[in-house]
Amino acid sequence: MDETGRDTKRGGDSWAGLRLVVTGGGSGIGAAVVARAAGLGADVLAVGRRADRLAEVTAKAQAEGPGTAVPYAVDVTAPDAAARIADRARDVLGGVDALVNNAGHAVFDRLEDAAEADLRGMVDTNLVAPALLIRALLPALRASRGCVVNVSSVGGVLAMPNRSFYGASKAALNSLTRSLAVELAPEVRVNAVLPGPVDTGLWDLAAGEGADALRERIVSGTPLGRFGLAAEVAAWVCHLVDPGSSSWVTGSLVSVDGGRAA
Repeated sequence: MDETGRDTKRGGDSWAGLRLVVTGGGSGIGAAVVARAAGLGADVLAVGRRADRLAEVTAKAQAEGPGTAVPYAVDVTAPDAAARIADRARDVLGGVDALVNNAGHAVFDRLEDAAEADLRGMVDTNLVAPALLIRALLPALRASRGCVVNVSSVGGVLAMPNRSFYGASKAALNSLTRSLAVELAPEVRVNAVLPGPVDTGLWDLAAGEGADALRERIVSGTPLGRFGLAAEVAAWVCHLVDPGSSSWVTGSLVSVDGGRAA
């Protein structure tokens, strides 16, 4: 490492052989992160619930290279998921340079109408699972002087009527990000990307029957006048992972939202 904090062991290519764990890697933003990271030369363990989607994403990333991508099907909210993922990362990657906590759960509803299982599911997926996985991978991240990027949401900083519990779970993830950035420094950097509405299947599923009307309202309130793309968010996730450009960045909550939080 030189005087700027850059890892000089990787030479001129800071992504060659970089080892990433990406949750929610079978679709949307997670799949875009897997593709971009492998395309830059990283070796990626793509974690998700659906083996079929993971197989498609990793096969495509593997084919396009020059990095590698390996699927691992597991629900991040399972009681032993964090330990299993840590073991798999050690076996497949030999260590971890970056963890991308992207797996998320969203159900949009009024608090009085929301099912208790949905409320608990959002906290378990959006907050508890990332915290437990960071803890499980902490020895590996400290050994590599690595980083964590949490994929949060602009909903964690805006008022979210009819989506309040989703926003609250992401606000908690933002707080976790900033606190751990201080707690784990200087060995491990911790940052978050806060996307606005992104055109993925998860968004339409979360919005349910009112998806079209909600989409129109959100677009009208977005200065750039459209939904974002998964690849646009993935670019910022990878920027915060990059040891060549972000080695002095920690505790940041980076909005990638078309101006919604402006």
